Amino acid sequence: MKEFTDSSIKHIYKERIKTLADYMVENQIGAAVFINNEEHRDPSVSYFTGLQNDGILIIYSDTFSILLPWDEILAKKTAFYDKLIPFTRFKCNTIEAIKSTLNLTSDDHNLSQKIDMPPYLSYSTYLHYLDDISSFQLRCTENGCHAFVEEMRMKKDCIEAYYTRKACEIGDLIIDEIEKQIRNGEIKTEMDVALLIERECRKNGCEKTGFETLVANPTRSFAIHATPNYTDGKFPMDGLSIIDFGVVYNGYTSDTTITIAKGELTEAQKMQLSLVQKAYDECLPLYTKENLIKDAALKADSVFAKAKMKMPHTLGHAIGLEIHEKPRVSSKTQADLHFQPGMILTLEPGLYDAKNGGCRLENDVLITDEGNEVLSHSRIIYI
Repeated sequence: MKEFTDSSIKHIYKERIKTLADYMVENQIGAAVFINNEEHRDPSVSYFTGLQNDGILIIYSDTFSILLPWDEILAKKTAFYDKLIPFTRFKCNTIEAIKSTLNLTSDDHNLSQKIDMPPYLSYSTYLHYLDDISSFQLRCTENGCHAFVEEMRMKKDCIEAYYTRKACEIGDLIIDEIEKQIRNGEIKTEMDVALLIERECRKNGCEKTGFETLVANPTRSFAIHATPNYTDGKFPMDGLSIIDFGVVYNGYTSDTTITIAKGELTEAQKMQLSLVQKAYDECLPLYTKENLIKDAALKADSVFAKAKMKMPHTLGHAIGLEIHEKPRVSSKTQADLHFQPGMILTLEPGLYDAKNGGCRLENDVLITDEGNEVLSHSRIIYI
């Protein structure tokens, strides 16, 4: 697997910015502002700089970028940018930081044109920006730079695919260790599974789990996402158990679900498992650029409908810097949207029953020019 140098990584970040800048020039936008903080998490800051922490990013139509990080030291060590101004210089006041930076750079960059503000600002907050930064033409729209970046992020570039592969490889190691420890009796509770995942992901170079791990024994696996996420309840038990987890490598998460089928199963439970595997096997070949995304979802629906069953969630979703990204694999997805090379999406058929319990099989799939590549290797494990 290809390794990346700082120089090659910086080039990729600059290419992302260049793509956005070309859009800005075409639409007469002078600058775009992205804000990642406790009020709203915007992965665009990490997407363009690599900074996995609070910060403000301003990108100009001439491709120049200014990063205003809360943690200056961390940003200098990990982020890519043209200019860095510590956020603390403005007493951690977001409006003042943006206003001062725009004033400072107005003579060097074309700021007579529109400046795109984040569409996730509340209306009252946006009014404060208009009042305090009245010398610039600010706009807050759902169809501007931020929507364009969401579209960009749907298709992963080579470094994003690399990081996701690494996350999936580490996830596979963890799945193998879970199976090993279940079979030899080391795992005794749901909590044992969750703590194993946390320990192993850190030990193998991940910075965190992609979301709070879900571990549900047969008394709780009927829930799509059991609450609480895990307990000190016995694990595994006879019947169907679910483990849903992801690990994050350099900001990019995996998302996988395995089902543990233990002991003598009822005919109804066997049918559930068989249908989930059948839906997975029949939908995977549809994850190619020739196919509409909604058609894969409709295929899964048809598999379950023939058995008079219904899946209560979508067939999948894209992953990346966030656990749920666009597009979703759903019958309601935009009618003409195809799978596209570079997309990384989950394939996760599942069925749930109050008496029989639940089962789900989920893997992460990269769409390629030739077809697809299954990055993770979750499975139904029979004990």
